[in-house]
Amino acid sequence: MQSWYNIFPKNTGLSVYVWIIFCLLPFYFIFRSSSAIEIIFGIIMILLFFVSYRLSFISKGGLVYLWVGIEMAISIGMSLFYGYVYFALFLAFFIGNIKSKVGFFTLYVTHLLTTIIAASLSFFTQNELFFAQFPFIIISIIGVILLPINSYNRNKREKLEGQLEDANKRISQLIVIEERQRIARDLHDTLGQKLSLIGLKSDLAKKLIEINPENAKVELSDINQTARTALKEVREMVSDMRGAKLEDEIIHMQQILKAAQMEFILEGNAKLSNTPLLVENVVSMCLKEAVTNVIKHSQATSCKLVIQELDEELQIIVQDNGIGISEDEGSTEGNGLRGIRERLEFVNGSVDISASDGTTLDIRVPNIIQQRT
Repeated sequence: MQSWYNIFPKNTGLSVYVWIIFCLLPFYFIFRSSSAIEIIFGIIMILLFFVSYRLSFISKGGLVYLWVGIEMAISIGMSLFYGYVYFALFLAFFIGNIKSKVGFFTLYVTHLLTTIIAASLSFFTQNELFFAQFPFIIISIIGVILLPINSYNRNKREKLEGQLEDANKRISQLIVIEERQRIARDLHDTLGQKLSLIGLKSDLAKKLIEINPENAKVELSDINQTARTALKEVREMVSDMRGAKLEDEIIHMQQILKAAQMEFILEGNAKLSNTPLLVENVVSMCLKEAVTNVIKHSQATSCKLVIQELDEELQIIVQDNGIGISEDEGSTEGNGLRGIRERLEFVNGSVDISASDGTTLDIRVPNIIQQRT
């Protein structure tokens, strides 16, 4: 079981003050008893319940079921002798945190049956106060039915989301490693042989410069030509690494949105005809950053991409239906949008951000790049 540092359940939709009331209420019920023995016995049962409840969170294996069994027995006793049925809600929350599927359903069915039976028998053992709280008893039984299932499904979803995040991080690391290895191979194949040739010819030219100056000049000319060829190949390789086509980026975008269980909607043609390659590369990198923000921060279920290649400009709109972002400058820059602005400034582009029914990024880049002064 997960570590737990207080007795009040979290993330159940109820305020912690409500749980405090549930903790204090049993004392009200036991102090209604006329007998001192009944009061002392009730206080002991309450303290034993909370001790068992605390131990059930920090225990492992069979001890968990032992403490839960003690809590069920105390909950039944409090219902029958004092008319207090609300310990069942504490148990319902805890059972929802059981990771074992068999253990969860076993405890869930057992707890549900014992709660219903105890509540039914209490109608014959309690006075009019029990009948006065009948609506709250019905609500508690509904909570016993729904709360464990809700908690179990939520924990299962969070576990799957954590596994997906770990898998994505691992994939990203593997991609980086593979890319480094590819770059290393390309650099070795491109530069290794030519640099070795330049070294050999440099040694030869050094020896020939006094003995045979003409041959030395030939060797130096070969060195110059080899260096130019190597430089050209390196530039081509770097250009291939930096080049990012919009079509390829959209395919990648669709894949990661599908992995994040988001619907992807595309409007427009991803194949650009009148846009310079430099602008397309910059826009592709901005689109990659925008989609990353959508997945990380938006909590959206769909992402829409609109591409409009107009005569005077290229317009890219990224829109999600998530929670939106604050429109103040500090918040927007904190979501990784500073890099988008800086890239677009290089090609005289701009980005407008609006937060209405989600977040919308409107990226515009003029087709004619003005000369920067």
